[in-house]
Amino acid sequence: MSDHRTLRVIQWATGNIGTRSLRAVIEHPEMELVGLWVHSPDKTGLDAGTLCGLAETGVIATNDIAAIIATPADCVLHMQQGTDIDMLCALLASGKNVVTTRGDFYHPRTMAADVRAKVDAACAQGNSSIYSTGSSPGFSTEALTIPLVSMSRRLDCLTIDEFADLSSRNSPNLLFNVMGFGAPMGEFDQGRTEHVQSDFATSLAQVADEMNIAIDEWHGHGEFTAAAHDVQIAAGLVNAGTVAGQRITVEGRVAGVARLRFRANWYVTHNVEATDWRLCETGWRISVEGDTPMEVTIGFPVTPEEFPNISPGFTAHRAVNAVKVLCAAQPGIRTTMDLPHIVANFQ
Repeated sequence: MSDHRTLRVIQWATGNIGTRSLRAVIEHPEMELVGLWVHSPDKTGLDAGTLCGLAETGVIATNDIAAIIATPADCVLHMQQGTDIDMLCALLASGKNVVTTRGDFYHPRTMAADVRAKVDAACAQGNSSIYSTGSSPGFSTEALTIPLVSMSRRLDCLTIDEFADLSSRNSPNLLFNVMGFGAPMGEFDQGRTEHVQSDFATSLAQVADEMNIAIDEWHGHGEFTAAAHDVQIAAGLVNAGTVAGQRITVEGRVAGVARLRFRANWYVTHNVEATDWRLCETGWRISVEGDTPMEVTIGFPVTPEEFPNISPGFTAHRAVNAVKVLCAAQPGIRTTMDLPHIVANFQ
């Protein structure tokens, strides 16, 4: 934990989200960048400011983990692909709090016992804490849902729909070869379903615990819907009758009935055969069913061309804004449910 007003921060990794985070730390009125870890040898030795389009800072990127661990800091913003538990434990044991965009720490109670014990021991040794957050899961599944049900005394089901309109994305390999748009209708890849379920179920589980909803099972399934007509998108032609929309649903069920639900909706046209999907523009729709029913839709008022430059901030900025509350938290694996509100400082 830290009593410093100016928090010493290390940025770990500089992909799309990490680079946006790096810039936010450098510009933050209550933070001082003191270290930068990078994976790519091409970035090693470059100034942190150079890597995010700002003036030089004097902080030089390194891929030397030992040097980062030896650097005094209050917090590490961890945004690496993949999770190295031993490395994270070394950071925690050295006295550094960790805010990570990896989803491994959303629900401590259901973590593998040996992994949780190792992380808890590292936090105890370093008097430090670790917190998983992001835009989705994270903000959409935790921070946003709690106030929406705060007026309810009976909750039948909470549904979070996430929408991504990919029609303007000119990435033929991604859309057609990787995601399968434009392909004949067929069975959904269960591996993709399990990947989405692993993060979203654990994020929603902490909400269920806080609201005393005893979930019996977490169930995930994927489905396709076809284009009702031929549609020309930026990446190419999607023929009628081929895949034009796909959805992964993760449900927390009680006695077989869904009480908490997340749905990821990806599509390239609104004109699909599944009329009950109620597709929205890119963003979120949160539906509360119960004694105070409501529905809230959140969109992004930017052009499709602007969105790729805007979107990394939704994940990166929440993580940066979480640093202050995590540095003041008790040691251990922390969640949105046991932390104070994350409030941005616009000084």
